[in-house]
Amino acid sequence: MKVVVGLRNPGADYEGSRHNIGAEVLAELARRQGERFKAKMMRTRSEVAEIRVGGEKVVLAAPMSYMNESGGPVSAVLRSVKADIADLLVIHDDIDLDFGRLRLQVGGGSGGHNGIRSVERSLASRDFSRLKVGVGRPPGRQDPAEFVLRRFGPKERSEADLLVIDAADVVERWVTDPPRAQELAAHRRPTSS
Repeated sequence: MKVVVGLRNPGADYEGSRHNIGAEVLAELARRQGERFKAKMMRTRSEVAEIRVGGEKVVLAAPMSYMNESGGPVSAVLRSVKADIADLLVIHDDIDLDFGRLRLQVGGGSGGHNGIRSVERSLASRDFSRLKVGVGRPPGRQDPAEFVLRRFGPKERSEADLLVIDAADVVERWVTDPPRAQELAAHRRPTSS
């Protein structure tokens, strides 16, 4: 069984923000199979949905905690479904990746991302897969923390919607063929500059 987590901040105030793009990818995956998220795994502090990809069961989980406390819910989901760290994919925003780009990798550092840092601490490991979704650098001297909490502008939103679809394609491929998924992510190019 695979577990795919989309990091986010819960609540309407954060919907559509750069920080929540991981959760948008989860929503796209669930939508494709007509599934809805349920808070049925309350002890995990996550909303979950179950889908099948290539005959394999996949648990989609969106933590109900704030971003910097994502680790507890992620480790609780893994324990609850008896999945290994090797079966975990975490989707998150990345300001060090150009807007519209994707990068799939196993391990690595947090890159200053508080959600990833929390997951690494809770799992006592960095050996899980990550799908980084490029949201670009903040303009000028804008604080990165403020930047990722802002919603995409109207011109960016149409590209972000395509990015979410492409990221969902990468996740589906990761379930059955991780090396090919990594290639698919690497070849994703923004449709506009």
